[in-house]
Amino acid sequence: EPTSDEVLRAASGGQPVPRKLLPEMILVCNALMNDLNHPNEFVRGSMLRFLCKVKDEEILGPLIPSIKACLQHRHQYVRKNAVLAVFHAHRLHGETLIPDGPELVEAFISAETDVGSRRNAFLMLYHESEELAIQFLAKNLDNVSKFGDGFALLVLDLTRRTCRRDPAQKSRFVRVLFQMLGSESAAVSYEAAWTLISLSNSPTAVRAAAVTYTNLLNSQNDNNVMMIVLERLEQLQKKHSKILQELLQDILRALSSPNPDICKKVLDVAMTLVTSKNVAEVVTTLKREVSKTTQESADSSEDKGKVYRNMLITAIHGCAVRFPEVAESVVHTLMDFLSSDGGMQVIIFVRAIVERYPDLRPAILSKLISTVDEVANNHVMCICVWILGEYCETSETVADAFEVITTQLGDAPFIVQAEEKQAQEQAAIEAAKGPKMVTKNIVLADGTYATQTVYSEPKVVVDLDTSPHLRKMIVGGDIFLGTIIASCLTKMCLRAPDLGVDAVQTKSMTVKALLTMCGIVKMAEVTVSAQKSSLADCSERVSLCCRALLDPKAQSLLKTTLLSEGKASFASFLKHVQDKDSGIAEKEESKEDIVTAQADDLIHFRQLRSLTAQGGDLDLDDGSDLARATGYADGGSLLSNELSHVYQLSGFADPVYAEAFVTVHDYDILLEILVINRTPNTLANLTVELSTMGDMKIVERPQSQTIGPLDQITIRASIKVSSTETGHIFGTIVYEDASTQEKGYINLNDIHMDIMDYIRPATCTDEVFRSMWAEFEWENKVAISTSIADLIEFLDHIVTSTNMSCLTPHDRNEKGSFLAANLYAKSVFGEDALVNVSVEKKDDNDGKLAGYIRIRSKTQGIALSLGDRITSVQRGLQPNKKQ
Repeated sequence: EPTSDEVLRAASGGQPVPRKLLPEMILVCNALMNDLNHPNEFVRGSMLRFLCKVKDEEILGPLIPSIKACLQHRHQYVRKNAVLAVFHAHRLHGETLIPDGPELVEAFISAETDVGSRRNAFLMLYHESEELAIQFLAKNLDNVSKFGDGFALLVLDLTRRTCRRDPAQKSRFVRVLFQMLGSESAAVSYEAAWTLISLSNSPTAVRAAAVTYTNLLNSQNDNNVMMIVLERLEQLQKKHSKILQELLQDILRALSSPNPDICKKVLDVAMTLVTSKNVAEVVTTLKREVSKTTQESADSSEDKGKVYRNMLITAIHGCAVRFPEVAESVVHTLMDFLSSDGGMQVIIFVRAIVERYPDLRPAILSKLISTVDEVANNHVMCICVWILGEYCETSETVADAFEVITTQLGDAPFIVQAEEKQAQEQAAIEAAKGPKMVTKNIVLADGTYATQTVYSEPKVVVDLDTSPHLRKMIVGGDIFLGTIIASCLTKMCLRAPDLGVDAVQTKSMTVKALLTMCGIVKMAEVTVSAQKSSLADCSERVSLCCRALLDPKAQSLLKTTLLSEGKASFASFLKHVQDKDSGIAEKEESKEDIVTAQADDLIHFRQLRSLTAQGGDLDLDDGSDLARATGYADGGSLLSNELSHVYQLSGFADPVYAEAFVTVHDYDILLEILVINRTPNTLANLTVELSTMGDMKIVERPQSQTIGPLDQITIRASIKVSSTETGHIFGTIVYEDASTQEKGYINLNDIHMDIMDYIRPATCTDEVFRSMWAEFEWENKVAISTSIADLIEFLDHIVTSTNMSCLTPHDRNEKGSFLAANLYAKSVFGEDALVNVSVEKKDDNDGKLAGYIRIRSKTQGIALSLGDRITSVQRGLQPNKKQ
């Protein structure tokens, strides 16, 4: 402990009092020297490791000869730690204690054969005598690969530091860098590639580093390593895309990974490297991968199949849009997967190709007509029928498509008969029955008794319904599909006379279409299904189609609209999507080109301008300098954000005042609790006892503290979070008054953890959203009650307050009385949150908004917590900052 004289001398700024080693420490030094000369090598090594933490020169001085002697010890454990001890002593007291340290270690490393000892010796030369380290490296360039991974990583660190300080030194390290690229160690080769790129932009160096990255990508099985390498390749692509285009096929080999996230990253990187020269090879590879997804094998990953297939189809779609020459070769292959799980992605791709490339329409329509009977998905069938109704523009295709659809539908009525319904219910009951277990005692051949258990499996129900898929869908009550079929048949009948179809055949087609439409309306009226609410729309639409076919005046008015407006709307939709994608790409490119500061901008040193500041002048550049230094431009909102996470735990009149600053780091919550002793007495054994409610666990509990009178202290606690749900932290402060020996207790206010700290906006396709909506079982329904009168304003308020992204595009200039939108977000734990907003502006409700917001998720916690959040913020434009 420093004496009072030393404290006063230090406070006054005078010379510090020279401190002397106590005589008792001579005995300590003698004990340390005995251990340094101990016959057991592990005692010596342990003492050398201890000396690496001793900083006092007077203690280390007498031990230097013994440390030097340990450099020649027979055991490598002693030599390895002796070098570290020399390094430590030279770094702290080099010129006084061991001035010949670098030369001593240079002689040691030249004769050393142990990998660890050599690495530690080179570490000392690297820090204390860089020139000697470079000389040793130059003499042993051919043997670097034999010196171990630790030595190689040190060499790479030395290379980066030396070349950044003096770029002219690069030529001395080029050979060793290229040699390390082929190292058997993944860490060494990765660091060598990164070092080579950071030091040189030459095509040879970049190509060598890219080859190393691709080799690592295809040789490592760790998903984290593969993801890191892919991120490096993505950064490399921004400046050296032409070089990476040569290695595109090697990058695509990583699609063999069973992890869907790795495959998605590979496709993202690969799609940025596709050009007109390599697009044919890329599409061939992607088609081969799509074919593999249909082959069921024992080692295939179940969770990868469908997601992976959709990713491949999306990638092929992107290639076909950018390079029309490959569209023809791709579309026919993908149409074979219309009946698979990825049929929705395929048919969306086919729909876009049919609109964009009129030359491919005849072949695509012919293929679609021949495969429509294999489609078993209702949504896919809807798009197939729509395509046939819009784009069949020759007499042959119209006749073939009409024949296929009516044949698949069969004759009306499209209603399940009573006998068939009863048989289906009986079959369902039989299928629901589990296996029966019968246990009985039997006598074996040797006369002993045994227990026999017999399982009787239920009869396998054979589906005797052999009707086509399209008829099954209509009979099953798909009113929306029935409406599309009615519209499709009407368009074909209206288009037939213009294409040269004779009047008799046209009349026959019209009669069939009318009978079919009557059957569809009858089915919609009788069948009880989830689409029962669409009955009015279906009746109105079918009535319009019937009038267009029967009334010549109505036909003259509606024909142009029915035959051309649909295609025009879809073409504008595709153009809007393309413009949106190109706008996003341009925005990302512009972000990369933003210059935050010019090279010739003045640099202001505030420390050198202190006299000006004292004179009363205001330095207007302080804020901008700080923003440039920290990379944070909005300094004002940072303070307000921090203050919004400060929670008062006790009252101002309590003996101990406490408040907590909460910092959320994804999976961890860090509590910094400021505790102030407001009494004139010392408080001993003060402990903040915390408990949690929800899916949270206290990892690091606060320790007991002693606080002086009117003093304060900051106590830290760490809490682990494992799922996205609202949680509460509550606790008590327990202390003991040192003067009165009385114990005191203070109950603390609860800390409410907001779910918004874990929610992040995300995007997904409509198909993925619908599949998750059907899959997730937890739903929370919130009635809309708000003072906001505008639909778009209310939607924006909900999106902002819930930190979600809106997947449904809206035209803000259009005025309407209802609005429906899908919102999507992901938590930091990878959980999906789906929200559907259905809101209507009713005139009979004084113009107020009414409707429901439905939340769905895989877990109960996120559905309930998000529902509570929406309930609390939906009423007005000022959401509660703190729950």
